Amino acid sequence: MYARGLGGVNVPALRSHNAALVLDLLRTAGEAGISRLELAERTGLTPQAVSKITARLRAEGLAAEAGHRASTGGKPRTVLRLVPSAGHAVGVHLDRDELTTLLTDLAGTVVALRRRPVDLGEGAGPVLDAVTGEVRALLAARPGSGEAAGAGTWQSVAAGPGQSVAAGPGESVAAGPRESVAAGPGESVGPVLGIGVAMPGPLDHRAGVPGRVTGFPSWDGYPVRDELARRLGLPVVLDKDTNAAALGLALRPAAPGSFAYVHLGTGLGAGLVLGGAPLRGDRTGAGEFGHQTVQLDGPPCGCGGRGCLEVLCLAEVVRGELAEAARILGTGAANLVRLLDIDQVLLGGRVVLGAPEVFADGVREVLAGLGLPTPVVVATAPQAVAVGAAWLVLAPIFGQ
Repeated sequence: MYARGLGGVNVPALRSHNAALVLDLLRTAGEAGISRLELAERTGLTPQAVSKITARLRAEGLAAEAGHRASTGGKPRTVLRLVPSAGHAVGVHLDRDELTTLLTDLAGTVVALRRRPVDLGEGAGPVLDAVTGEVRALLAARPGSGEAAGAGTWQSVAAGPGQSVAAGPGESVAAGPRESVAAGPGESVGPVLGIGVAMPGPLDHRAGVPGRVTGFPSWDGYPVRDELARRLGLPVVLDKDTNAAALGLALRPAAPGSFAYVHLGTGLGAGLVLGGAPLRGDRTGAGEFGHQTVQLDGPPCGCGGRGCLEVLCLAEVVRGELAEAARILGTGAANLVRLLDIDQVLLGGRVVLGAPEVFADGVREVLAGLGLPTPVVVATAPQAVAVGAAWLVLAPIFGQ
């Protein structure tokens, strides 16, 4: 799905599909690890093939022994685990009024985070200057860079896989300055594999260009991906904010096979996951959830339509009528459930996270009133979009 995000990365052990299957099982096994026999059983590969693949992964520093496990007969089985510090990815959430940049390891654990205000209305040039500066500052203080981190301070972050840590505007988070990314005994800090950028849609993720972002038409057709790749010298992947968040959430252990991630922040959109994979559509236009018409001849929307879910919902948010905003959101969510028969509705975004119970209860009430038993859950990670942006780069490594 995201092959372009790995362009130029020279990691020989990742060249085969089978290696990606094995790596993904190592990832999902976590610190507990998994034996070669289990890898063979889960992948359908022969034990000999698994041994060759794991030997290559260990030689590349991507896998390591994690102890031994008792077997039903014979000597104890050696257990292998992923080495998260063997590689890293940058995730960028370019919102309408805020820029979040973070660094994750191979397991999706956030190890460094920066945040600052930004105004998408300033245009692509100044905004991409800010993105470039923040990414450079984030990476400059990595061990071995030999550079200062600039205005902000690069810091390590203690967080679990896929989690993030809150910070104030313009701040980095936790630990002490110039701390290295955590690595286990005998493990080195791996390279940065690329940069994932998530921003409001619509956009064409294949071409790496935004479309007519609601309220910011000057971004239409600007080569965001290629320009950032030129400036930063790393592979860049561009996708919608909601798609990125949905991808990261889909890769969680035990994630449902189909769900909608509904994001209410400075705008309203949805990332759709069907069959375990994000749904974009042939023109990458799927998930424009906020621009479904729910009130004929309603108030005008910045997209050119009238009575869109987004304009109605955000109007209630501005008025402070969050319960009514939740009811409107529930109406849109019910449309998704009826149309796609999804397993779960996930709610996120800064407005939802500001009053999670109000929005979860309001959406559940609408669904229940329509006889729809679909579970409604709040995705509590405040940096779900930025973490998902990093997964735009990491996912292909694991065959996702």
